[in-house]
Amino acid sequence: MALLFSDASLGTAALLALGAALLVLNAVTVVVYALDKRAARRRTRRVPERTLLALGLVGGWPGALVAQRTLRHKTRKASFRRSFVLTIVLNVAVVGVVVALVLTPAG
Repeated sequence: MALLFSDASLGTAALLALGAALLVLNAVTVVVYALDKRAARRRTRRVPERTLLALGLVGGWPGALVAQRTLRHKTRKASFRRSFVLTIVLNVAVVGVVVALVLTPAG
């Protein structure tokens, strides 16, 4: 982290803020999946799959996995599952590139 931030405490604060943001994002993702499951049961307006996939893409995929398993929701539709796995792969790839860039010494 010292390569990106000149002050170590700033790097630590940034990591803590990122971790907190990811916790909130994943909690929100679980809630959105639960709302969609409830709407499916009630046969009311659903959360668009695009929204569920976007939440996973930006980092909410661990929460989505938890919600899918505990709520038994969005586990059968093959096209959604394929798209969801792709969002995980893309998110992990982007995070990997960012981490590599941050940890690579300049010069």
